[in-house]
Amino acid sequence: MKMRSDVSPIVGRFAPSPSGRLHLGNLLSSLLAWLDVRSQGGVMLFRLEDLDPARSSPEYAGRMAEDLLWLGLDWDIGWRPGGTAFAQSHRTERYAAALKTLEAQGLVYDCRCSRAERLAASAPHPGEERPRGCTCRTHPKPDTGRPAAKKLYVPNETVHWTDGHFGDQTDVLCPGEDDFIIRRSDGVYAYQLAVSVDDMEMGVTRVVRAQDLISSTARQITLMRLLGGTPPSYCHCPLLVAPEGRKLSKRAGDLSMEAFRERFTPEALTGVLAKLAGLRETAAPVTAQELIADFSWKKVPAEPILVPNNLI
Repeated sequence: MKMRSDVSPIVGRFAPSPSGRLHLGNLLSSLLAWLDVRSQGGVMLFRLEDLDPARSSPEYAGRMAEDLLWLGLDWDIGWRPGGTAFAQSHRTERYAAALKTLEAQGLVYDCRCSRAERLAASAPHPGEERPRGCTCRTHPKPDTGRPAAKKLYVPNETVHWTDGHFGDQTDVLCPGEDDFIIRRSDGVYAYQLAVSVDDMEMGVTRVVRAQDLISSTARQITLMRLLGGTPPSYCHCPLLVAPEGRKLSKRAGDLSMEAFRERFTPEALTGVLAKLAGLRETAAPVTAQELIADFSWKKVPAEPILVPNNLI
């Protein structure tokens, strides 16, 4: 890909978690992320977010990569099946270095609240948010021999950013109440820390992801600033929801790429996604490449997108 030498390139990324096959919501976010970068002449990166060994599978990782390429969503640099580069499970030394940097600033404390650690190495899911605040910040629990998690002293600040789709955003971080885990007690580095380190070190300038992760943005911006980095710009996609109103997910057993590849050609499935996203008036077959020329976030709805029953 030829880039203008006088302009820093836009660098976007795919960052799937290999815990199952991609579902329709993953596909929509991936398509919009790819179109966002390609329409600006940017570079696409693939990073495997396989922090949690209990949830990650090399088999799913390979299938995710294959499914994206089948749909026409390629990338320029990053993880490939059989490789370890750009896989979070092989970057723990980078997260350890970031933790030491934060500890040297006096920004980390031990947390022995087991409930607060739950799912800290994964992107948050609705209904799984950790309890706000704990007493470990001001009243450390005694060391019982069980390893402690590491938690960030959140500074008292108001974080402002402009979302590329949802506009101006403000999040107030409250010390104590909004402190969050950056390494679990079992040694697994948490989602917020790993994503922040990776986006900084991999030169990501543009993050496109689903709207349910918008609440993580202020935390990641804060972490990057504390670590001396520059946060990327963010753009969040509307969620796809089932007729009963719930978000589509792998956990709910919604149709995955295995079923879609049996029912659709790549062009036909891309046409369905394009119509759902407001990029085309009909679901006529189209390639991802053909959508680049007239791609605009102004066409994409801000409200959740209702998915017909025959697609979930």
